[in-house]
Amino acid sequence: MLYSYLKSFSQIAVHGIKEHKIRINKNTRIKVFQQNIAHEIQKIALCGDDICISIHGHIDIKKECYVLIEGYLLNVNYSPLFKTDEFNLLYAYDGPLGYIYNKEYTEFYVWSPIAEKINLLLYKNFDPTIEEEPEVFEMQSLQKGVYYIKIDGDLDGFFYNYEAYVYGKRNVVVDPYAYAVGVNGLRGAIVDLKSTNPDGFEEDSYIKLNANVDAIIYEVSIRDFTIDSTSGVNLKGKFLGLTEENTNYEGVQTALYHIKDFGITHLQIMPMYDFSYKSVDEKYPLDKYNWGYDPQNYNCPEGSYSINPFSQKSRIVELKKLIKKLHSIGIGVNMDVVYNHMYEAQHTHFEGLVPGYYFRKNLDGSFINGSGCGNDTASENYMMRRFIVDSVKYWTKEYHIDGYRFDLMGLHDIETMNRVRDEVLKINPYAMIYGEGWNIPTGIEEDIRAIQKNSGKLLGIGFFNDTIRNSVRGSVFEYKEKGFVSGALNLEDTIKECVKGLPNLYVSPCQNINYISCHDNHTLWDKLNISNSKDLFEDLKSMHKLAYGIVLTSQGVPFIHSGDEFLRTKKGVENSYNAKDEINKVDWSLKVKNIDVYNYLKGLINFRKNHPAFRIKDRELIERHIEFLQSPKNTVMFIIKDNANFDSFKDIIVIYNANNNTVKLSLPEGEWHLYVDKNSVYETPKRKFTSSIDVEPISLTILSNTI
Repeated sequence: MLYSYLKSFSQIAVHGIKEHKIRINKNTRIKVFQQNIAHEIQKIALCGDDICISIHGHIDIKKECYVLIEGYLLNVNYSPLFKTDEFNLLYAYDGPLGYIYNKEYTEFYVWSPIAEKINLLLYKNFDPTIEEEPEVFEMQSLQKGVYYIKIDGDLDGFFYNYEAYVYGKRNVVVDPYAYAVGVNGLRGAIVDLKSTNPDGFEEDSYIKLNANVDAIIYEVSIRDFTIDSTSGVNLKGKFLGLTEENTNYEGVQTALYHIKDFGITHLQIMPMYDFSYKSVDEKYPLDKYNWGYDPQNYNCPEGSYSINPFSQKSRIVELKKLIKKLHSIGIGVNMDVVYNHMYEAQHTHFEGLVPGYYFRKNLDGSFINGSGCGNDTASENYMMRRFIVDSVKYWTKEYHIDGYRFDLMGLHDIETMNRVRDEVLKINPYAMIYGEGWNIPTGIEEDIRAIQKNSGKLLGIGFFNDTIRNSVRGSVFEYKEKGFVSGALNLEDTIKECVKGLPNLYVSPCQNINYISCHDNHTLWDKLNISNSKDLFEDLKSMHKLAYGIVLTSQGVPFIHSGDEFLRTKKGVENSYNAKDEINKVDWSLKVKNIDVYNYLKGLINFRKNHPAFRIKDRELIERHIEFLQSPKNTVMFIIKDNANFDSFKDIIVIYNANNNTVKLSLPEGEWHLYVDKNSVYETPKRKFTSSIDVEPISLTILSNTI
């Protein structure tokens, strides 16, 4: 393949000359030109398999550049230049972006060093389908590639876009920094953000954590959690639906009060920023379903979750009311963010303003696709890194968000994630930052990716633990593969490492997010039904309880997928990102049917919260206080000793029995009191054991020598 790219403002590389049998000598025909510019070539040299063309002067990046070589016309890819110190010296910008609203005037700033001209388009209507000629204001070009304009008057309630003239094209785009949008997110909206604060919101505060291991994360989708008739919620699938009190189904609590009763500390909300209108039409939100991992406007709430998506302020007010309500009952809000890719990159506001800058591209100009979504954002580029950091800072300040779960965090670079951590913690010292640290090939080197193996370079940032997930339940990619709880053999050593929080992978247990089920892949209950299709219902239920028992008694941060606590099913659908509500809804009748499972997990959560021995934040203390005891195959037995982490219990014995038969185990010397067995969690000890114990099949057992 023959292609060309810009290495510096004065040097162009051409790749593929060997394949096309192009010889470089004094007779080689080469021209470098731009519109109305014919560049004088200073030098041509071989650079490995490429040729490097040096020119007098420099390339004007506001114009496209072409290389004509032996009859081949090549469009020069500017993306490599954007990563250079040479480019950043000229165009890296730290001043204001977006709009700054005042009642008397509003200022607008937008960055595009390649635009020939940018106009501000001012509208009165929220919807582009309403015919309207906008007011057009030409913006002033400042240094560092910034365009600026100040408009007098009170613009609260107006809508706006930018009209950017880039490489001969007219691109009408939404401001990437827009804080509010019209319906379907196709126009930015100017709002006085102070007017969007519910009563008392200024006094609302973040949830305080002594350490991340004290958190228990619970994942929900705004739509899924309340959309079913069994939720008892009036405003189903809406932000405000989750603020409704005293909802129930056949006498069991649902929605908000279910969350409060269950005992979790942090609600991780699946995407709630404005996602693509092509996925869910905000005018007709129930016509199509989508999880929302397809960002459109990062700094605005999703309109389909609002009772009035036609109002630019309603979605903001309603989300703030939800956050305030959750904080009032002691629940933190962690936001699921997807900065690693966007929906249809070539049509985004980023690409419309600065093509080739915000997304990683190969040297031939094609998008890099580690995300599997057609594009990866270039977090390593100065202004993209700045945007990500600015965005999380905005959500933290304006909405009082308590933490962030980064989708495909491994696609981001280490410096960006560390900058996110530092800046967010300045605002909220108790914030949680964590994400998926999968090592996915992308356009940056492995040693600078925010992946699990680099956890030592990302202190204070958590990672989802796929080791405990796959060892406990079986691989998520091999549907019929069994795990420790469902009959797989020889996993005891791996489970032991998970109990200690994977010390060979994570510097701190605070970095370890223990999970076995989330929105991706099969729910735990569906996985068990597939891998153990011939097992009895009661045995499957025992496997399910043991699986979560392992999560809640291992060192690290436990994570629970909503509905798992009462055997949630998606009817066997593995990837339900755009399936119907019938598949994705949380069916609250399952809580009635499986109330025993709910009460058991609720009891384990309470037990964990009451016993800091399960929440040790120091790696050395884990090694000092946890000792594994001898036990037969398919069992794990350990003791957390010597009042670990100032626990009121001197010693605690935990036993996982994955066998389908009773196992007799020897106990250390002394009297041991039963606090947890296969079916119950006891506030006071139920039975006393001395030398041995018969452990029930497929069960969790917890004992202590303290009453």
